[in-house]
Amino acid sequence: MGLTSHSVLAIAVLAAVATMAATVWGWPRLARRSVGAVLGRIGALLATQATVLCAIALAANNYFAFYSSWDDLLGTGETGPVSVQAAAEGRPAGAAPPPVVKAQLLGKEGVQSPTGSQDPQQVGEIQSVRITGSISGLATDAYVYLPPQYFQPAFAARHFPAVVAMTGFPGDAKNLLTRLNYPAAALQLMQSGKMQPTVLVLMRPSPAMPADTECEDVPGGAHSETYFTKDVPRVVTATYRVAAAPAAWGVMGNSTGGYCAVKMAMRHPEVYPSAASLSGYYKAAEDATTGDLFKGSAQRRDEADLMWRLAHLPQPRVAVLLAGPVAGDGDYKRQTDAFQAAVRPPMAAAQATVAQGGHNFKTWSQLLPPSLEWMSRHLVAG
Repeated sequence: MGLTSHSVLAIAVLAAVATMAATVWGWPRLARRSVGAVLGRIGALLATQATVLCAIALAANNYFAFYSSWDDLLGTGETGPVSVQAAAEGRPAGAAPPPVVKAQLLGKEGVQSPTGSQDPQQVGEIQSVRITGSISGLATDAYVYLPPQYFQPAFAARHFPAVVAMTGFPGDAKNLLTRLNYPAAALQLMQSGKMQPTVLVLMRPSPAMPADTECEDVPGGAHSETYFTKDVPRVVTATYRVAAAPAAWGVMGNSTGGYCAVKMAMRHPEVYPSAASLSGYYKAAEDATTGDLFKGSAQRRDEADLMWRLAHLPQPRVAVLLAGPVAGDGDYKRQTDAFQAAVRPPMAAAQATVAQGGHNFKTWSQLLPPSLEWMSRHLVAG
């Protein structure tokens, strides 16, 4: 049984209830003043706490999708979500890039639709894939949503626009299915004519878990920026009917994914000229999960600060959407207003807001449809 299956959770809950009931029932016998009774009471309390905590942990994991499988939790198995290999610091000038490796199909997920249909021509298809980067040397699992038009004969020659969407750290890419449900939101918008048919690539913001790379090329470490800006577009366009032109590509995400989206658009407008950030921040985090991202380089640290980039570097020709709550998410609104005020042409920044909301999936679920609709208006199909 899988880690996230309802059967495992039900067994854990039943074990917790049974252990509590047994402890209550047998407590009078354990109330004696003897070494055995004391040890029995300790054992009963530990067993009760262990089973209850196990049930709570499984419920929390099912809700937030921190780990998608036992291999993911334990870091075992050949089909785990991430394989990491440090990239070379660079290729010789003029050297051809290594051959692209097409996305590896791992399985399929059901699409939530009002009718319950799973016909790809009606609701599209969600593929679970592994995206291996031959330039960065990094690989991670992702979900690719192909819209209904991808399978319809009338669109057989169409090359679709694509959006790379990233969750927050340390969330699993499956959060974008179970908690935000990008495919269902996009399908509803496409059916109502508010979004053009678009391929969605749903990912974690770090291809080097458990490290939080903040989408940086870490000196001597994981080259996450290279992975997302070079490898991912190459693999997706080689595997699917996706337009290669930059105007057909966008990037978005929530929290860490939002910071990564805006940063990659600002650094690589030739790859992602459109970006949407849901409650993203504007400066790379530096903590125990990131380690030393910049290896003591003040320049690298500054260049990862989006406010610093606006003030000290030419602003790129990109459009960004900054989506978040007016109140309830700490200092988010003040920082976002300051960022937008610092934007100058040819860069453009817009805001989408809800009156109240926290740094959570409930808020992002409200902001997702208008963000996808905004993104769609900035994409040009092939």
